[in-house]
Amino acid sequence: MNIASAVNENFANYSNCLIRSAMFVYALAFLAHLAEWVFGSRSKVAVQSAALAAETREAEAAKAAAPAVTVKVAQRGGATTTLERPRPSIVPKVITRASASDRGIADGPGAAGDDEKGDLYGRIAVAFTALAWLLHFGGVLFRAISVQRPPWGNMYEFSTTFGMVAVGAYLLLLVLKKNVRWIGLFLTTTVLLDLGLALSVLYTSSDQLVPALHSYWLWIHVSCAIISGAIFYLAAVGTLLYLFRDRYETALAANRTQNSRWADVMSRLPAAASLDKFAYRMNALVFPLWTFTIIAGAIWAQAAWGRYWGWDPKETWAFITWVAYACYLHARATAGWKGRKAAYLALIAFACFLFNYYGVNIFVTGKHSYAGV
Repeated sequence: MNIASAVNENFANYSNCLIRSAMFVYALAFLAHLAEWVFGSRSKVAVQSAALAAETREAEAAKAAAPAVTVKVAQRGGATTTLERPRPSIVPKVITRASASDRGIADGPGAAGDDEKGDLYGRIAVAFTALAWLLHFGGVLFRAISVQRPPWGNMYEFSTTFGMVAVGAYLLLLVLKKNVRWIGLFLTTTVLLDLGLALSVLYTSSDQLVPALHSYWLWIHVSCAIISGAIFYLAAVGTLLYLFRDRYETALAANRTQNSRWADVMSRLPAAASLDKFAYRMNALVFPLWTFTIIAGAIWAQAAWGRYWGWDPKETWAFITWVAYACYLHARATAGWKGRKAAYLALIAFACFLFNYYGVNIFVTGKHSYAGV
């Protein structure tokens, strides 16, 4: 073994140590976020909403029990006619609506609710997440040094970089003062699973790639795919939580009794309309980049294989994913496909992305298989 190989192997070991250290700190962040949700008190929004729902039920009961008022009206010829005055109309305080933007329910205060202890745990969780991201970034950087190329040449490297970008996007949103701390628990859970799978199943020793992959398009095409996937993931979390929050708000508007603990958790999330808007904006923001990713891949394919498009399984599912997200964005512009229908379509599109990554790479053989797991 020459000196260069020994140095590269040392950097690879440093990378693995940093990734494992990042996992440990991510686990601490997960526990802190969990404590934030557990110790967070029931929010004022939930209390007020429950009070409004109770008030509406009492008003409707009073309306049903109120006697009709009769009024005698004199007519010509001395005859009188008895009229029944309609009962007073009671307007419910909780507004029902058909789409995600019509309810008028305010955003929840966040995972900590109004509890100072819960908020402290949330801040600690964000600090742990930031520290873990720094360790994670160091692990990816040392991997790049050890292989002397972009650190996303196989599934292990793609997975570790994907998790780093997703956490980085989340922290950037926090720096921009966006109300997204509610993502923290779900994000740290997913990143722990992602890194655990990468280290235990997908791990590949540092090695050089085949000649076809030695191109500057590796920097462009795969980096765009990683960024697109990370933003798609954040949008998918928002979409999934929208479905739960929308069901909670529907039950609230219909005055249906709900499990108090479940209602407490749901009340601390942003309103369904806000979650729906967040998911749509994330998907719309990154869709052009995903489009460019496919175009860049086609250009790279022409340089490497002499053809722009060959319906390779990876190419096919990348295109299917593009079509699914295009349908979602088009559906959002159509009045009949807002709300839950569009949300289901967005989750189907993200499922296509996941299958394109895991399913095609592991179970299907094609031109993209030579990079190894």
